[in-house]
Amino acid sequence: MLSNLSQGVKISITRSITTSFTQYMNSISWSEKAFNLEDFVSGWRNYINESASWYSQISDEMKADPVFHQELAGKINEVIDKILTEPASQEQLDQLNTLQKELGTSYEISCKAEAKFFIDYLTEELKKKQSR
Repeated sequence: MLSNLSQGVKISITRSITTSFTQYMNSISWSEKAFNLEDFVSGWRNYINESASWYSQISDEMKADPVFHQELAGKINEVIDKILTEPASQEQLDQLNTLQKELGTSYEISCKAEAKFFIDYLTEELKKKQSR
């Protein structure tokens, strides 16, 4: 079913999963202990209903089909796996090391998206520290 969708819709689905997962992980500061699959899926459902253009392009019949949901679950797993296995760049690692030395932190980074979150977070923390 998923394979029968247009290339544009398939790209939009992937993008919505990526965006929702990254937003969810950022909201829990990339804490594995805080991760809750149900919370992520709920957030993703809200995102597709409110922000994803692809959702309105799919028939209600397809949305109700269990095979579609099974394929979509597989796609979600595939996208999340890709996010979690994409390594941080050397530039990101260097930037993180510099920020962590300045702030006295020691976050362990496991992927590119997590590195981006912590670079943004630590940059803001450094700005706050410097403005005091």
